[in-house]
Amino acid sequence: MTGSSTGRILVLTTAGESHGPAEVAILDGVPPGLSLSEADFEHDLSRRRPGQSAIVTQRKEADRVQILSGVFEGVTTGTALALLVENTDAKSKDYDALKDKFRPGHADWSYFAKYGVRDHRGGGRASARETVMRVAAGVVAKKILAGFGASVLAYTQRVGDVSTAIDPLAVTEDHVEATPVRCPDPAVVAEMIAVIEAARADRDSIGGVAQIVATGVPAGWGEPVFDKLEADLAKALFSVPAVNGVELGAGFAAASRRGSAQDDRFAVEGDRVVTKTNHHGGILGGISTGMPILLRASVKPASSIPQPLDTVTTALEPTTVTTKGRHDPCLVPRFIPIAEAVVAWTLADHALRQRARMGASSSR
Repeated sequence: MTGSSTGRILVLTTAGESHGPAEVAILDGVPPGLSLSEADFEHDLSRRRPGQSAIVTQRKEADRVQILSGVFEGVTTGTALALLVENTDAKSKDYDALKDKFRPGHADWSYFAKYGVRDHRGGGRASARETVMRVAAGVVAKKILAGFGASVLAYTQRVGDVSTAIDPLAVTEDHVEATPVRCPDPAVVAEMIAVIEAARADRDSIGGVAQIVATGVPAGWGEPVFDKLEADLAKALFSVPAVNGVELGAGFAAASRRGSAQDDRFAVEGDRVVTKTNHHGGILGGISTGMPILLRASVKPASSIPQPLDTVTTALEPTTVTTKGRHDPCLVPRFIPIAEAVVAWTLADHALRQRARMGASSSR
């Protein structure tokens, strides 16, 4: 009821604030027998970690996961998996001047309206700092998906007005990780970085779009009506701070097409039903079709910018606010592993739901 948990069979609960002592997560429903160690988390958490390049926030966090329960002799036991990541580089004094001011674009006012109290230090629970535990959970989810032959990969598709039209199915993680902006298209990387640097030089920020691709997902995952697979995936992505739009397949482009152009024709490939095109993005009727799942998430410009902006105080008096501290001029590069994590967790939950319903036939 309080919005800190997600999933039906695979349940993730997180807690923690930006400037609290630690971020924590409990992962329930993880199958027993998965190989898992603290070292397994290092790769994806290093991709989300602050201070990793010149174009992201320079907050320094080691982001090392401690496994508190649910693993014995290197494998998951099937009991609740508890994870902890300490916060070691929070500089709360940077936020002293914001204690009684609502920052434009942030959740300061909405949290205050809901609870009557808020943690002004770095945004508290609304901060993207809490996503470190989503990424940790995503590491486990990716291991579960691998058992079904499925995987998830994301990359930066757009920064500002600069975008790539590269084939999503031709992208590898090595391509994505080759540049700090996490765009696999060498033809546009320098321009994307220049757009980010220009925004920072103007004491501003810039938005962008992430492309998320899930391959190897068999036909049959997802539920009709309220638990449609695309609905749960959209909810997972929208739950990440700064996401303000999600598209599946052709997305909004379908609004200008005729049905004859949008509808994907079915065909047979070996012993599989496939579609000749994939405008539907791998999901029909809320259920996976066996084609790659193609999602895009729009990420707004970071709201923390060092410019004076009009606002009001908690006493409802007009004032201005200038956000100081260490912030990302563009959120998309660090959003990439987060997007992978929440999509992987949602797909893994649906994979286990389908296996519970259909048994081994759910993996066809």
